Amino acid sequence: MAKILAVLYPDPVGGYPPDYARDEIPTISGYPGGQTAPTPQAIDFTPGHLLGCVSGELGLRRFLEDRGHTLVVTSDKEGADSALDRELPDADVVVSQPFWPAYLTPERIAAAPRLRLAITAGIGSDHVDLPSAIAHGMTVAEVTFSNSISVSEHAVMQILTLVHNYIPAHEWVTAKKGWNIADSVSRAYDLEGMDVGVLGSGRIGKAVLRRLKPFDVTLHYCDVHRLPKEVEEELELTWHPDARSLASAVDVLSIHTPLHPQTQNLFDDELIGAMKSGSYIVNTARALIVNRDAVVRALDSGQLAGYAGDVWYPQPPPPDHPWRTMPHEAMTPHVSGSTLSAQARYAAGAREILECWLDGRPIRPEYLIVEGGRLAGTGASSYTVAG
Repeated sequence: MAKILAVLYPDPVGGYPPDYARDEIPTISGYPGGQTAPTPQAIDFTPGHLLGCVSGELGLRRFLEDRGHTLVVTSDKEGADSALDRELPDADVVVSQPFWPAYLTPERIAAAPRLRLAITAGIGSDHVDLPSAIAHGMTVAEVTFSNSISVSEHAVMQILTLVHNYIPAHEWVTAKKGWNIADSVSRAYDLEGMDVGVLGSGRIGKAVLRRLKPFDVTLHYCDVHRLPKEVEEELELTWHPDARSLASAVDVLSIHTPLHPQTQNLFDDELIGAMKSGSYIVNTARALIVNRDAVVRALDSGQLAGYAGDVWYPQPPPPDHPWRTMPHEAMTPHVSGSTLSAQARYAAGAREILECWLDGRPIRPEYLIVEGGRLAGTGASSYTVAG
């Protein structure tokens, strides 16, 4: 029998919800490009309920315990005596989320001789040290595409939030109890007519481009894999061969590239300085793609008119993280891919992966990053493994 350790984010401050704003959510059976949504043999949860927190348990407890397996769920993942470190040595499977990642470092993997499977409930497995996972003979899988559209919608929302100066205007009628229209609009613009670019045109980046097209903007993108000619023509895209060319051409830049050695710290003082004065950056990819302090300096100087992000490092960040207090920001706590709609899909996908692994059946290739100690499947194409 297997021990499954799920590291999930804490319950709501007011307790697990007794009811919800909506009675149901739309059923999504497939994604753009033809990939089907997760297809587990069954589910033991109600789609639209809060599943990603400790009490939600990703809807896995009944399924696993009925089969005789052990499920341990915790949100305690940091510190010398964390529940993650106490439970890890005899765990066979670790389930985590990008929003509350259980960082599987080389040291933690070495301390877990039975660990054979790491599942990301969502997209993004860079919290797993892949070279160590390969050396350990592990399988690493994530629920590809389960929340891509969720993130793309969030990115478009943050672009509009920054450009239209939404948060300061909202604060005038809530926190300040005022009606200061001049203050509210003094940094507000229309997106229409601007040059908007995405760095990384994979599932999320391409979805952002499609959602921005109706705003009558000029669209740009940069990716090592150029989009098909018909897509470029349909969306009237301008392709850029490198990040500097893209950054210097746009008013708004949305980041959707994976984190790897070539993208880490990419947006430093120099690259941000090459952008138009008063540009905006939205980052729903990974925090380490931008230099933390360079972003603060650019906002202070006015080189950037705004920065919105949904990703931090580490996660959660310390209370004194400078992005909490920098000016002209629209930060969120990595919630873009964890809407209740997305949770129904990534919880179902986590169960599908577990069903396959426990039954000795193949995990669908698009979910696989590492399989049995080797890079494998279409999911691995987003990752560069050093070492």
